Amino acid sequence: MDRWFLLIATLLAAIGGTWGMISVHRGTRSHWTVVWMVAVLLCQLGFLSIRGQLRAACPLQDLGEMLVFLAWSLTLFYLVIGTAYRISLLGVFSAPLVFVLQAAALVSGMLTTSPNRDLTPNVFHSLHSAISVLAYGALALAGVAGIMFLVLDRQLKIHHLKSGLFRNLPPAHQLLVSLERLLWLGTGLLTFGIVAGFLMPRTTPVHSHLIVAMAVWVGYAGLLAVKTVRGLTGRKFALSTVAMFILSLVVFARV
Repeated sequence: MDRWFLLIATLLAAIGGTWGMISVHRGTRSHWTVVWMVAVLLCQLGFLSIRGQLRAACPLQDLGEMLVFLAWSLTLFYLVIGTAYRISLLGVFSAPLVFVLQAAALVSGMLTTSPNRDLTPNVFHSLHSAISVLAYGALALAGVAGIMFLVLDRQLKIHHLKSGLFRNLPPAHQLLVSLERLLWLGTGLLTFGIVAGFLMPRTTPVHSHLIVAMAVWVGYAGLLAVKTVRGLTGRKFALSTVAMFILSLVVFARV
């Protein structure tokens, strides 16, 4: 049953992204993308709820669950940020990433077929996993906003000002403001996740994924420090954000 929820969520993300792209190509805005993404969120919650009941803990025990949780976090932040800042086109750029994450989770071997119940649940372990992946959702959306800025910057440079995409893109300043706020939010959440990781009971030295998470935190904190103290051009800021997110995915490879 859980895989059916995930399969439907993946198909809905593909439909939402495709519908949005077609609308943009025609030079119109479609509010249906938001509707599709709300449906995706509900299916994601159905999947995570079932897996959580099977695990008797936060469903972040295998790589497939982590990818779905990340997709859920990205979808959630899009619905909150996109509505608050009226960046409806953010969903058109976010939906393909949600689709890719969930499609990867559906690959054979990514999801445990018969998940075992966690007989020794630990609150700090659950907090570390959940808050850290939630942070990556905000950082992923910041990367999406960075890509949108780079697309807008490219359209301006080649004077391609009459395309449907250009007419529907939000102002560059608005994109940079939302990008920076998402970085602060994601870095703040990652801070709490790392602290919870250090509070977990352990009999061995600090796990490698926690060390990598700290390195990612240093990278994002350094980027925000440079932006605040010295300043960065919009293009460099957007490029750095996209590059940092791609590099931060190393964490998932090390779990």
